[in-house]
Amino acid sequence: MATVDKAEELIEELCNACRGSAIQDMEDLEIFAKGHNAVEANQLRHWDINFWSERLRESRYDINDEELRAFFPMSRVIDGLFSLAKMLFAINIYPADGLAPVWNNDVRFYCVKNLSDVPIAYFYFDPYSRPSGKRSGAWVDLVVGRSRILSRDATSCRLPVVHIVCNQTPPLAGKPSLMTFREVEALFHEFGHALQHMLTIQDEGLVSGIKGIEWDAVELPSQFMEHWCYQREKDVIEEGLKSTSPDVLLTQNAGKLSLSSKEIQLESSINSILAVNLYLSQKGTFKCITVTAYNLVKVRDTLMSIAKHYKTGESLPEEICLKLLAARTFRAGSELLRQDCNCVERDDSGAVSHVPIFKSVSHAPFSSLSLKIRRYVDLELHTKYVPGGLESVYEIDQRVDTYAAGYYCYQWAEVLAADAFSAFEEAGLNNEKVVKQIGIKFRETVLALGGGKSPLQVFIDFRGREPSPEPLLRYYGLKPSLAAA
Repeated sequence: MATVDKAEELIEELCNACRGSAIQDMEDLEIFAKGHNAVEANQLRHWDINFWSERLRESRYDINDEELRAFFPMSRVIDGLFSLAKMLFAINIYPADGLAPVWNNDVRFYCVKNLSDVPIAYFYFDPYSRPSGKRSGAWVDLVVGRSRILSRDATSCRLPVVHIVCNQTPPLAGKPSLMTFREVEALFHEFGHALQHMLTIQDEGLVSGIKGIEWDAVELPSQFMEHWCYQREKDVIEEGLKSTSPDVLLTQNAGKLSLSSKEIQLESSINSILAVNLYLSQKGTFKCITVTAYNLVKVRDTLMSIAKHYKTGESLPEEICLKLLAARTFRAGSELLRQDCNCVERDDSGAVSHVPIFKSVSHAPFSSLSLKIRRYVDLELHTKYVPGGLESVYEIDQRVDTYAAGYYCYQWAEVLAADAFSAFEEAGLNNEKVVKQIGIKFRETVLALGGGKSPLQVFIDFRGREPSPEPLLRYYGLKPSLAAA
C-alpha cells in the first residue's frame, strides 16, 4: 500500500520518535540488572537483554499469564467477541453444527447473518490443540471464497466459508477451556482476518476477501480487532459527588451511584452540576436532586466484559486490568527499533546508506542493543537492485534481512490499524450510536471492498485522509494520548 518514499518517511519518523525511549529502556535494564548484582550489568549482551527484560516486566507488572486463565473461559471470550462483532458490523453469528461435515468432533460450524436474518457467510472454528495431528499456532484460511461465477446457478453468489484454527487447552477434569490473555488477543486477531473474507461484497472471486490486495492491507483488520481487547466499559464517576438533600447519602461504588444505600438507575448523564432524575427502584418513584459530579462517562470495555472468573463470576481485579493495559507499552520504543534499527540516509550522489540508530551512543549496553536488533529494511533489494550491477541478488541478500520487508508490512499494518481504531476514539467510545456508524463504515470499506479497489483508496474512503503514524505512537506511549492532548 505504501510507496518507497512513504516507507522511508515512516521509518525515519518512527526511529526519531523511538530513539529516546529505547535509550531509556536500556538504562532501566542496566539499573535493574545492577540492583540484582548481575556481573553482566555493565555490558549487557543481546541474550542478557532478553533475560533481564522479562525479569523487569515481571517485577514491574507482576502478571502471571497462567493465573489469568481462570478469568478467560473460552466460551465467554467467544460470546464477547461475537457481541462486539454484532455491535460494530451489524451481524449475528449463530451455531450451525450439523449443517456441514467436520474433521473432528470438537470443530464447531457457524453461520453469519445480517440483521435481516439472511446468511452472508459461514465459518468453522477448530479451537483445541491436538499435538499428535495438528500444528501449533493460530491461523485463518479460506475454504471457498465469495464468487458469482462459481455459484451453482451462476446468478446468485457462492457465500464465503473460512476456518479459524487455534490451539487452546481443551476442557480438562471438569474445567472449561481457559485462555491466557495472549491467546485472547490471538483469537481476536484471527477473527479480524476471517471478517475480511466473510464480509466482502466482491462477487469476483479473484478480488474477494483478501485476494488481490497487499500484505499490509491484509493485516489491517486483524490488528484492528486486537485494539478492542484493551477497551474498558463502565460508568466512571470522578470524585466530587455531593447531594443538595441533606438526608440523602450519595456514594459511589464500582461505577454505580447509591442513594440512601439503595441502588439507583441514572436517567440522564451527569456532567458538571445538573439536576438529575434518580429512579428509586424500591418505591417506583422519581426524585429530583442536584448532584455535583465532575464527570460521568461510559467507556466501552471489551476486556472487563469477557474477563470473569469461570467459577465465581468475579471480574478481573482492577489492579490486574491496569497492569495489562500498562504492560502493552512495555519497552515499546525498543520493540519498534527492533524492526527499524537503521535510518536510511542518502549521500550527495543520492546513494542509500544505512546508519545505525545508536551510532552516537558509546555506552556498551546501547552498542549491544544495536547489534541485537541490527536489521535492515528490505527496500534496496526491491527498489534499487540493478541487474548486472556490482552486486548480485545473493550479495544483497547477505546484508539485508530476508524477512525485513515482511516486518515492514506488519509495521505499516500497525499504523493502519491504530489509525483506523483512533477514528472510534476521536468520535467517542462512549457514544454507541456513533461507534456503530463508524463500524458500519469500516465494514463497507476495509472489510467489504477486497482487491476491487486500491487498498490506499479504501483506507482514504474510510478515514477521509491518508494514514498517519500519530495514533500508533500514542498507543505506544511515545506521544501524548488524545485525553492528555
